[in-house]
Amino acid sequence: MPNLVVEIHVPMTPSPDVAGDEDPFFWIDDVEDRLAELEEDEELEVFDDGEEVDEEYVFFVTGAPRDRLLRAASDIALGVGMPTGVYAVLSTDDADEIGVGERVDLPVR
Repeated sequence: MPNLVVEIHVPMTPSPDVAGDEDPFFWIDDVEDRLAELEEDEELEVFDDGEEVDEEYVFFVTGAPRDRLLRAASDIALGVGMPTGVYAVLSTDDADEIGVGERVDLPVR
C-alpha cells in the first residue's frame, strides 16, 4: 500500500525584503532547515530533496498522519519571507508525477 506524501508547493517569487546582493530565495534554505528539525524530532520524514518544478519550488514530506503533515506544511507557509500562494498536494510515494493529487490551500485552518 502506498504511503502518503505531502508536496509543499511554493511559488518561485523572490522576497522583496532582501538587498540586491542577498539571495531573494533565502526561504528555500529556511524551509529545508525547518523540515530537517522536524525530521530530527521524528515528527515526519523528508521524502525527497526539494526541487524546482516549473515556477514553483516543491518540498516533500511523509511519515506522519495527514493532519500532522498538513500542519507542518501550514507552518512552512506562514514562515517569515514566504511568498503568498503556497499550497499542498496530497500524493503517494509511488506517484509518477509531481503535483497530481488533491490540492489543499495553505495554511489549513
